[in-house]
Amino acid sequence: MNSRRSWLVFGFAVFAYIVAVLQRSSLGVAGVAATDRFEISAAVLSTLAVVQLIVYAGLQVPVGILLDRTGPRLLILVGAALMMVGQTTLALSPTIGVAIAGRMLVGAGDAMTFISILRLIANWFSGRTLPIVSQWLGTLGQTGQILSAVPLSLLLHAAGWTPTFLSAASLSALAFLGVAAFVRNGTSPITSSVPVVHGSASPLRGLLDALARPGTRLGFWSHFVTQSSGNVFALLWGFPFLSVALGYGPQNASLLLTLMVVTAVIAGPILGVLTARHPMRRSSLVLGIVVAMGLAWAVVLAWPGHPPLWAVILLIVVIAIGGPGSLIGFDFARTFNPLRSLGSANGIVNVGGFLASFIMMFLIGIVLDLVSRASGGAGSGQLYTLTGFRVAFLVQYLVVGVGVVFVIISRRQTRRRLHEQEGIDVAPLWVALSRAWRRRRE
Repeated sequence: MNSRRSWLVFGFAVFAYIVAVLQRSSLGVAGVAATDRFEISAAVLSTLAVVQLIVYAGLQVPVGILLDRTGPRLLILVGAALMMVGQTTLALSPTIGVAIAGRMLVGAGDAMTFISILRLIANWFSGRTLPIVSQWLGTLGQTGQILSAVPLSLLLHAAGWTPTFLSAASLSALAFLGVAAFVRNGTSPITSSVPVVHGSASPLRGLLDALARPGTRLGFWSHFVTQSSGNVFALLWGFPFLSVALGYGPQNASLLLTLMVVTAVIAGPILGVLTARHPMRRSSLVLGIVVAMGLAWAVVLAWPGHPPLWAVILLIVVIAIGGPGSLIGFDFARTFNPLRSLGSANGIVNVGGFLASFIMMFLIGIVLDLVSRASGGAGSGQLYTLTGFRVAFLVQYLVVGVGVVFVIISRRQTRRRLHEQEGIDVAPLWVALSRAWRRRRE
């Protein structure tokens, strides 16, 4: 645990995750190009992204069950292979139907990567190092978004569709070779061997046990409300919003999207330390991030005329914090589940943000089409208008608002369980702050 070998394994696992994030977000910078290449509407474009996320979210629980039975290394390898095939299919696709099939393969491979690496680092790290390393995994993984926002975007405009996505596919081949050569499941006596599960009902029983724990549900809804807004922006709608609706152009839009990654790199370690030091206040941190995102969106969407650049930058920074903030959901899963069912619990949690994301992506595409038809627009320039995005982005408040209600409900249930089983009482945040203030004055 926490050895030099642990960091070597972590390094190659992180590279595999960086490549997975690149494959996941590659469509974001290619959205306008895809609209013109396949001559499709915003709703069909959103379908291209949504099916990828549906496959991703739908496989989280089965992958979690497999993870508890087979170990992480095999699933990371299969995931890299599937993403390589999927991006190759997208590169050579003559029609939107073939392109959708390619993105489904990308979603399937992506689904096997993150929670497998989370389980892998739980095998190699322990103590306070574990939540911090988990945050670094999410933070460093976002480098893949920089690779898609800048080099991949430049390559797309210089070389075209097919060479760009074939290049992306080759990176998954490199990740496959690196994991095959250097990554092993673990050396801890507890986790080095794959647990043997007897009986056909055992995986389902483990899944139901994880789902029955209120801490798992709190992790699911925390992931739901924190990750989705930034996901929608980075994976699909941020690039046309910045480049076309706000008129910044492709290059400036790509640079602004990289700001999300810079923010995550800074915010991730800070959130990791806060999570480790204040485990009883993790849900308050989640709700604080959500409130900040809602206010930042309100400033941009309600601004008369074009919002100023500082407001757009503020929005990008705030929603980017939701990325590392969503990892708090996995910390809930780790805290409230035994290691034997951690894969299933992580799979449940990881569904949350992507479920919210594909709902929001699809609804935004529908609203954009409705606004465009009402104004008689045609083509990507008339489809991606500031007015259309102002109306379409409002769906976030509805989706995230539902999630916040369930965060509060599951938090109450989790605290009640803590009181019943361990005698731990968690005071409301304002009470804890007032007590701390009185102690300082005294």
